[in-house]
Amino acid sequence: MAERLTARQAIALVTDDFTELPDHSGRLEPDGPLGWRGYDTARARAAERTGEHESVVCGTATVGGTRAVLISFEFGFLGGSLGERTGDRLESAHAHARAHRLPVVPLVATGGSRMQEGMLALTQLQRVARQSALTRAAGLPQIAVVRDPTTGGGWATLGAGADVVLALPGAQTGFAGSRVRPADADPAAYTAEAQFAAGSADAIVPSGELRATLSLWLRLLTTPSTTEAPPPHALPTPGDGTRPTLPATGWEAVRRARDDGRPRAERYLDAYFVRRAGISGDRCGGRDDGVLCGFGEHEGRTVAYAAQTGTATRPAGYRTAARLVRLADRLAIPVLTLVDTPGAANDAEAERQGAGPAIADLFAAVAEARTPITTLVIGEGGSGGALALAAPGNTWATPDSYFSVIAPELAAAILKRPPEQAPATADELRVRPQDLLALGVVRGIAGHEEGTVTAPPPPG
Repeated sequence: MAERLTARQAIALVTDDFTELPDHSGRLEPDGPLGWRGYDTARARAAERTGEHESVVCGTATVGGTRAVLISFEFGFLGGSLGERTGDRLESAHAHARAHRLPVVPLVATGGSRMQEGMLALTQLQRVARQSALTRAAGLPQIAVVRDPTTGGGWATLGAGADVVLALPGAQTGFAGSRVRPADADPAAYTAEAQFAAGSADAIVPSGELRATLSLWLRLLTTPSTTEAPPPHALPTPGDGTRPTLPATGWEAVRRARDDGRPRAERYLDAYFVRRAGISGDRCGGRDDGVLCGFGEHEGRTVAYAAQTGTATRPAGYRTAARLVRLADRLAIPVLTLVDTPGAANDAEAERQGAGPAIADLFAAVAEARTPITTLVIGEGGSGGALALAAPGNTWATPDSYFSVIAPELAAAILKRPPEQAPATADELRVRPQDLLALGVVRGIAGHEEGTVTAPPPPG
């Protein structure tokens, strides 16, 4: 069973420094707005048992050197439920965060809305959503920590609505609480691990690692920089230690990009960043391990990244990348993308998952971004499934990469050429890095001075 923490224990888990904000919540009339018999008595018992006077404790704290507003739920106070006074406190906490330019960290443990206050309790979710939206519009990050349990409207606003969602292992997590689910429901579907698998949480973090993880996230997301991120240097092939030369033919470029031994995204990210933290999932029920997204520290500043790893990219991968680009744009953080895919997944399931709309959404996110985006093609650049991740006018290539309107084999098939004509077709498509430079598709070739590489004239 998951560890169940009090509000103060959760605060102590992530910081040694906490100053509670003044309580500006109003007084409730006797037995609340509905005149619910025994409500006053229930609140008094909850206060005596927990030492708190509401279901949330709000204040400011320093987490690993970064000041933040913390909102910690006390599940022992009427199940951490949201009522009018809870809404007062949450609104005040967000207003303080905006006034002082501080990130917001909800430490969530709640069963949902407070029944004894009826619809007035339920409408607090709209109030919370409004405050979260205002904080988001102010360019301030929100990082939620999902504790046990987190269900109902608290999960659907403060939890799942955060920019980054960290969850404690085994925490009961889901919109439906344990007493309102179908009798035959699989309890494993309502866990933090299940939400991670479904793309609704970014990481499962053991309590002993939570402070360090949260500290890293706060540091990364509060270091804005609108300066363009430089592209990574081309990495040598493991074993020989030498940087690759440019390919002589289009087919050689294709073969080298498909070589299992060439450097992949993980190596580029490890070489580029001092430290990094990943987001996971598209918030629509999917994950794609073939696209790595997150934020890292490069030369003392934060850079966001979205990197394909050489597999066919699935719809969830495109949606996660779009989520990353939009978050970075809102927080004024430059973005680095690494292109390496044979193309978008084209199986029937990918179509059912909305491949076209997902790619379209990523194209839109890149096109709309105000923050600088830099792209390096590190391997295969397969058609629109690769181009969606590429920055217009700021794309670079490595010597062991290619970019093509379509794979040479498929181009040959469409043109009704025999398979053995694929190499010649690759030459005609002009897919080599130096071809791309001559065509103006890329700005330069990593490891080569811009403008020093020339391409042969077009075929014919």
